Amino acid sequence: MADRATFSTLVRDRAPAWRRTAYLICGNWAQAEDLTQSVLLRMYLKWPSIDPNGIDAYARVAIARLAVDESRRPHRRREVSSGQLPDRGADYASPDEAMDVRRALTGLPRGQRATLVLRYYAGFSVAETAAALGITEGTVKSQTAKGIAALRERLSAAPAGETEGRGPR
Repeated sequence: MADRATFSTLVRDRAPAWRRTAYLICGNWAQAEDLTQSVLLRMYLKWPSIDPNGIDAYARVAIARLAVDESRRPHRRREVSSGQLPDRGADYASPDEAMDVRRALTGLPRGQRATLVLRYYAGFSVAETAAALGITEGTVKSQTAKGIAALRERLSAAPAGETEGRGPR
């Protein structure tokens, strides 16, 4: 059984990475902070039964599930995405180009976004992603394929410089 001091140390060290994962899934820094805080509360309450060696996987799975659950709530369905699309994506070398990819992720449906983040950012396998999101492996594959196609389209469609001056949403 792990103690609360260990929990505090792990949270201090790992919370920024979990917040970044949450942002990549939901596309909004404020919502990413809320998701991370909700996961931290759940982890704190269950801490005696959580294996500290698997804490990163536990956090990523919990964040992904909460993000998908949150997207199913009626007030989230009324949100309308707007804004300009980034100019390109692959082989980015600068932080600006990385932001373009992050902005393009925000325009994807949450299911596609969650599978892409877990597969390519968190390094989950298809089976691990399916288990984390509570969906079939076939759904993971189709959502990943659709998400990649949509990202390619978004990143190649916008004229260069059209996304300048915009921060994270």
